[in-house]
Amino acid sequence: MKVLLSVTDKTGVADFARDLHELGAELISTGGTARLLRDSNIPVRDVSDVTGFPEMLDGRVKTMHPKITGGILAIRDNPGHMASLEQHAIEPIDMVVVNLYQFEKIAARADATTEELIENIDIGGPTMIRSAAKNWQDVAIVTSAADYTLLLDELRQFGKLSRETKWRLACDAFKVTADYDRAISHKLSTIGKDVEALPATLDIRVPRRMSLRYGENPHQQAALYSKGNLGIAGCEQLHGKELSYNNLVDLDACWQLVAEFSNPAAAIIKHTNPAGCGEHESLAEAYRMALACDPVSAFGGVIGLNREVDEETAGEVAKLFVEAIAAPGFSEAALAILKAKKNLRLVKINHTVDPLVVKSISGGYLAQTADLPGFDRASTVVKTKRTPTEDEWKALEFAWKVVKHVKSNAIVYAKSGQTVAVGAGQMSRVDSVHIAAIKAHLPLSGSVVGSDAFFPFPDGLEKAVANGATAFIQPGGSVNDGDVIAAADRLGVAMVLTGVRHFRH
Repeated sequence: MKVLLSVTDKTGVADFARDLHELGAELISTGGTARLLRDSNIPVRDVSDVTGFPEMLDGRVKTMHPKITGGILAIRDNPGHMASLEQHAIEPIDMVVVNLYQFEKIAARADATTEELIENIDIGGPTMIRSAAKNWQDVAIVTSAADYTLLLDELRQFGKLSRETKWRLACDAFKVTADYDRAISHKLSTIGKDVEALPATLDIRVPRRMSLRYGENPHQQAALYSKGNLGIAGCEQLHGKELSYNNLVDLDACWQLVAEFSNPAAAIIKHTNPAGCGEHESLAEAYRMALACDPVSAFGGVIGLNREVDEETAGEVAKLFVEAIAAPGFSEAALAILKAKKNLRLVKINHTVDPLVVKSISGGYLAQTADLPGFDRASTVVKTKRTPTEDEWKALEFAWKVVKHVKSNAIVYAKSGQTVAVGAGQMSRVDSVHIAAIKAHLPLSGSVVGSDAFFPFPDGLEKAVANGATAFIQPGGSVNDGDVIAAADRLGVAMVLTGVRHFRH
């Protein structure tokens, strides 16, 4: 068996090569890989000895030679191919061990020059990988160090690799070259021009991180796909049984909500809607404020906290049955308390903001930029005769941050730093106003109301005022804005228009 080794990532390759040699393999190698094997006292031939041609052009030309590609591509069962090898004194190569120049590592650097990017585009590596993968039935193509041990075990047991193994390796290899070319294409397309917020081609290629027990319902299959360690998809699970599809969806909703706040904040989410949200200098108090909004709906929900969880907060959370908690960290004392709850999932989050939001529909995908605008009091317009008081302004700012994360039609009654009642996902806005009041566990008197979209008629405002609301924040834009503002003036309440809508479907 002849094995060609040429790797950029040399993790484990010396041990792999030594074991292959002990199994009787003849090793051929290039440049730095050959030097490593010699330094490890492993017999190896240089590719230049095989080709009779030296490496040249600063290593750009090493393996692109008929005596290499011919030895890889020749079909062993094809008499014509084998006669050509014999005629030209080409030795068949039975295994190719290759990984590529680390283009993505260079591309991730903010200071990477175009010249550096170009120099880190591998040419010979992809050629060898694709050649070996094309001739998969005769040549094993190894592109991952994770396969070294498995392949050695199979060779020791059977003396050769099975067709099934070589087919799997070939499929993996074509994925490697596809991902590599995709990374190059994506990076080079950003050079010398502004990057489009919505790309001309939506390229979604993310590895499966884990299979899930099921999807939203037990009869549905599901999996989590993630490239890195950011956001909910890249969270580190510290405790509890495996995360479910619904856990991940709800955790993402609560994490996006608490990430709106610079002060300590807590959110309790049920079916992606806030059952409560609180903001306070004390994280524990923020949680207590969130829970007070709707302690009934909070049961069995998930919790997001935007600070490291301390002992006091953990003690409060431990009193309630919840499915999962997401936070940027947990103190040792907090972990000791929360890990006593066997099934409670604890996840540590590295925050990220995705610039593109993608949703699948039948036959395609929808993509949009993220709904990032925060609250800027200076950009709002007070449309009523009465201006909000300072306490009302603080409550309005809080309500506006929360209502953005409530399913439309969305209504949030709030006081400074606390949701008072939430009306979510109704077909009419006046119903959301009414349902929020029905569900309220806290007094609505003196609260403010945030609405994710305009009030189409005065009835929603009138009902909220009857429930105790004193100030409103909404985008405006209805043909009936004048009637709604007139109703607010008639009832003596303040109304602020933002000009920004926050639909959430």
